Amino acid sequence: MPRPKIARRISCRPAYQCFKPNGVPMTELTAIPLAADELEALKLVDMNGLNQQAAAQVLGVSRQTLGNIVASARHKVASALVGGMALELASPPQRDREKE
Repeated sequence: MPRPKIARRISCRPAYQCFKPNGVPMTELTAIPLAADELEALKLVDMNGLNQQAAAQVLGVSRQTLGNIVASARHKVASALVGGMALELASPPQRDREKE
């Protein structure tokens, strides 16, 4: 049985639900899902320029876990760009207010 996932601190919502090649209908494309924590990790490390230790603290995970998330996200983005596939962006899950 795998360990339960630690809750991540996601601060951004994607502007769109997907990115795809121009002029190709979505029905004709293979879609690659990009999780909310993968998008947040890319934003923190690649766009904001944080080092992995600082980004891991913001996301609320270990540095090793952040490194794994970033590697997975970069692989998905590169595969979509090179292979002409769509990226489906997941919105972060809604937190249950009753548990807080």
